[in-house]
Amino acid sequence: MEKPRTVGEHIAQRLARWGVRRFYGYPGDGIGGMVAGISRAVAEGEAELVQVRHEETAAFAACADVKYGGSPIGCCVVTSGPGAVHALNGLYDAKMDHIPVVALVGQSASTVLGTGYYQEIDAAALYADVAEWTLQVTDPSQVNHAVDRACRIALSRRTVTALILPSDVQQAEPVTEPPFAHGYVHTSSVPSTTPQVPSAADLDGAAAVLNAGERVAILAGAGALHATAELTAVADRLGAGAAKALLGKTVLDDRLPWVTGAIGLLGARPSWDLMQECDTLLLVGTTMPYGEFYPKPGAARAVQIDIDGANNGLRYPTEINLTGDSRATLAALLPLLHAKPDTAWRDRIAGWNQAWEEYSAERVAAEADPVNPEAVVAALSDRLPDDAMLAVDCGTATCWFARDLALRPGQLASLSGTLLSMGGAMPYVLAAKTAHPDRLAVALIGDGAMQMNGLTELVTVATYWRTWTDPRLVVLVLNNRDLAFETWEVRSELGDRPDPNIQGLPDVPYADYARLLGLDGRRLERPDDIGAVWDAALAADRPFVIDAVVDPHVPIIPPHVTIEQLTKALRSQLRGDEALPDLLKEGFRFTVGAATRAVRRRLGDG
Repeated sequence: MEKPRTVGEHIAQRLARWGVRRFYGYPGDGIGGMVAGISRAVAEGEAELVQVRHEETAAFAACADVKYGGSPIGCCVVTSGPGAVHALNGLYDAKMDHIPVVALVGQSASTVLGTGYYQEIDAAALYADVAEWTLQVTDPSQVNHAVDRACRIALSRRTVTALILPSDVQQAEPVTEPPFAHGYVHTSSVPSTTPQVPSAADLDGAAAVLNAGERVAILAGAGALHATAELTAVADRLGAGAAKALLGKTVLDDRLPWVTGAIGLLGARPSWDLMQECDTLLLVGTTMPYGEFYPKPGAARAVQIDIDGANNGLRYPTEINLTGDSRATLAALLPLLHAKPDTAWRDRIAGWNQAWEEYSAERVAAEADPVNPEAVVAALSDRLPDDAMLAVDCGTATCWFARDLALRPGQLASLSGTLLSMGGAMPYVLAAKTAHPDRLAVALIGDGAMQMNGLTELVTVATYWRTWTDPRLVVLVLNNRDLAFETWEVRSELGDRPDPNIQGLPDVPYADYARLLGLDGRRLERPDDIGAVWDAALAADRPFVIDAVVDPHVPIIPPHVTIEQLTKALRSQLRGDEALPDLLKEGFRFTVGAATRAVRRRLGDG
């Protein structure tokens, strides 16, 4: 790139040294000089600027770009005032899922700061919680060390940083080499190395714990996604079973008999059994927060591996904490582990999986009005190519993704994992497709999230799809005219009858809207059409929206329904929730058994 003419161009060039060449944003006068600098880099083939419809999408997409392996550091570009406010949700997603993102935030001109000028907000104070490090650039000579510090902290701590850029500074003449004088600094744009392998003594201690176990369980998360081979080798050596946090769903093949699938409130029953029956636990690259889904404290000895030592021992009283890269640490640990030829433990796990698969098949085949959402999602499993990418929204779509999709290494799948924000799937699928334009991308979205920002971002899809090598992007909208996950929580957590005036949603013709934008789509209203609609969508020559009209009353049953939840659900029935009898009949049948009778006795209802 030619010598920069403005601070905006200088920032773009310095970011490129850190591998930041893709920017998600929306123009505004508060960030105009920065956007102009990026535009020059785009014109010279050195950068890519994706214009989305809303700053929240820009931040979500910057986070997702890293999750799908597109960039080492995500970057969003947002204007001053309202733009800075809008970006917060996506930036919190990055912070809570430990994704390195640098936010370039516009600000009013430095000459008017403090006067209550248009769009003037205290951006540094606003970003103090979401960003680990924030700097307002006030002089062109700061650019090198400001960019270097923002990128280094974002990468090394896997977090969010922010540069606040007054509009006049963005357009100022750059200082690419600050003076060699007092009051100036000269910094490096070379990334720091990261710890790879713990000490030999610590590895020996971890191996001793794992070798002593007879029933070893593994819980793997996003931090293990690059360590599939090493994790598999360790699991085989120990005769272990493995559960997966949602962000780590593709680390191990869901079809393996010793892999129990997702864990947590939306997870599989075998994962619950695995944690309750194990005597030893190996945590790899995960901070899955639901404490009740771990073994009871003291019931299992535990070892944890995480690249960030602050995460070790965070969720469970671990005995050995290994700080290091999961792939390198597992590889170093493997030779120290003793083979366990006894297959009794894995045989038990396979039995749990078989029972769960039979139950899952019954759930998928269950009648619904008009279409069973689990049947729609399950039909996708065998149709996904090995390099497919999935983006999942928060809500019932998350549950069906966790339980009904069998994924495997090589595929990519992600969601707003810890923030659990609605509205993440469309920005995620846009970022996935931008990062890998030659791969199929599929978004699983509830109608609430689709109405929140999905319809708007379909405009972005319509803008860019012709630039993709593979034009296929499928958006499945689970159209149940209800905030169904929230409705279930009202029943099970509050024991109350859901109010359709609050929980209900309008019925929107999503496929028609897609066709209006020049895309394709089809409304799915009959169970017999599920396969044909998926086949049409996956063979389409452009992005395709499936408007699946699904039953809002298909229940979301935790893998270990508690007496308290059953009590509240049955009280909801007593308060006139007409849907509860069917929910109890279809949803609790496998999981509950005698517990239902116990609850009814408690309520004096039998």
